[in-house]
Amino acid sequence: MKKEIIINAALNETRIAITEDGRLAEFFIEMPDKERSVGNIYLGKVRRVVSGLNAAFVDIGHGQDAFLHFSDVDDTLENFFTDDDEADDPDEPDNEYNPDDSYFDELNIAPSETDVVLRKEKPTFQSNTRPAQFQTRRSGKVDINLEENQSIIVQIVREAYAQKGVKVTTRVALPGRYVVLLPFDNLIGISRKISSVKERKRLRFLAKTSLPKGAGCIIRTAAQGKSDKELMKDWEKLVETWTDVETKVKKSDGPGLIYNDMELATSVIRDLFTTDVTRVSCDSKKLYKEITTYLKWASPALLEKVELYSDKKSIFDHFGVEKELEATYKSKVNLPSGGTIIIEQTEAMFVVDVNSAKSISTSQQEQSALNTNLEAVKEIARQIRLRDLAGMILIDCIDVNRDNNRKRIFFEMRKELGRDRAKTVVYPLTQLCILQITRQRINQTIGDKITETCPTCHGRGRIPSKSVLFNTIERWLKNFRSHSKEFRLVLYIHPHVAPYLTDGAISRLSKLMLKYFVKIKLVLDEHIPIDQFKFESVRRQKDITQEYMKF
Repeated sequence: MKKEIIINAALNETRIAITEDGRLAEFFIEMPDKERSVGNIYLGKVRRVVSGLNAAFVDIGHGQDAFLHFSDVDDTLENFFTDDDEADDPDEPDNEYNPDDSYFDELNIAPSETDVVLRKEKPTFQSNTRPAQFQTRRSGKVDINLEENQSIIVQIVREAYAQKGVKVTTRVALPGRYVVLLPFDNLIGISRKISSVKERKRLRFLAKTSLPKGAGCIIRTAAQGKSDKELMKDWEKLVETWTDVETKVKKSDGPGLIYNDMELATSVIRDLFTTDVTRVSCDSKKLYKEITTYLKWASPALLEKVELYSDKKSIFDHFGVEKELEATYKSKVNLPSGGTIIIEQTEAMFVVDVNSAKSISTSQQEQSALNTNLEAVKEIARQIRLRDLAGMILIDCIDVNRDNNRKRIFFEMRKELGRDRAKTVVYPLTQLCILQITRQRINQTIGDKITETCPTCHGRGRIPSKSVLFNTIERWLKNFRSHSKEFRLVLYIHPHVAPYLTDGAISRLSKLMLKYFVKIKLVLDEHIPIDQFKFESVRRQKDITQEYMKF
């Protein structure tokens, strides 16, 4: 598979596209008003511990408190009722994925021996106060030693979305090119993708003899075959970074940022620019310099794959990305055979509807439905990755009756989502031919980042009909006539609504004037929302809309 990274930098944003065989597969965007925060580390203060939610709310200096689930609290803040017998997992999964990936979701953390006051000391509870408890199948009951006003170090693992604040963890991880440093762990994990027993032993031995006491790491796939010198350089840089973080913690006098992860472009290069990428194209001299400077330090062998794009034509247009990107804003996506998929977002989930191209005979129905579903599955999997859909995703497939066909659709979706770096779970088709998927939420969806809620329909996607607006205007006039003796008014409406009021031999507006004995001058104003209107009094020369709005 031919894989490329294309970077477009503008005054107000940075956009990064990853293509696979010439097709857009993933998209990242960074804008000043929606800066990426996943990976940033904060000194926080516990505001509330809510046992009923198995969570605490932490002030990190943002306007909204961060959400800390008890399952995201590391062992230095926990007291286990049962022993943990798997503290050093040699086959920890690789997490080298996107710059916003969670490197620590499934880590089994062992107590830290690092010299950080915030971790060494557990809070002392009063005799009449019980610590919050959390129960897991693996560890049994766990005391969560958190209390209000306690200071802790946390790291953001999920962006804020809707009305929910950011999600944080106390399982801090610093990602590097070849390793992920775990400053509060003595765990050493190695990517499962490194299959050589000899190489795994080499990497494990190097980690055990090189890491500071009490610290751990995850060795990433990119470390395979790298020299001891290259790996040591990565470790030393991460340890140096963590030392700076500890210094900031000791000097800090309140909640706030103590570590800011790399900017988007550099972090994508760090995490995604591996040997399987054939080319990196960038149209910014500044970013090109930053990328090449980083690679000279981290992976000099990859420098020859980086190029500065200088053509007059837009880089996204040149590589055909812009046209594909436009389709991600639309709910309807066409399939090669003529069928379509419709992607809609609700408050709680995403719903995808699969539609066939045309009506077919009964004898061909099962096979045609299967073919369309399999074609749709590939496109839906691509759209899930591209749009960064997360949470619950329900796919209404075209009905198929045979069990083996249902299984084919299920296994095809699992295969297609196998390339997804976010954690996904696919469930078999239901009796109604609905495919259910859950996907890890880390970032806002692309739609949330590049669109805003419509001020007219407020995100519903629909506006009141012209007849509803007309009825509202009539009710206003009825209320106006019952309270005022004025005769002349000016009505401001959107041009889209005007024909509905003025068309016909005797227009609807004329009928209103005759019925309520008032002269109305119509003024078209594009700044008036489509579903609203404004009345002005000619005599008083003022807006009187709200005076008579109570019906």
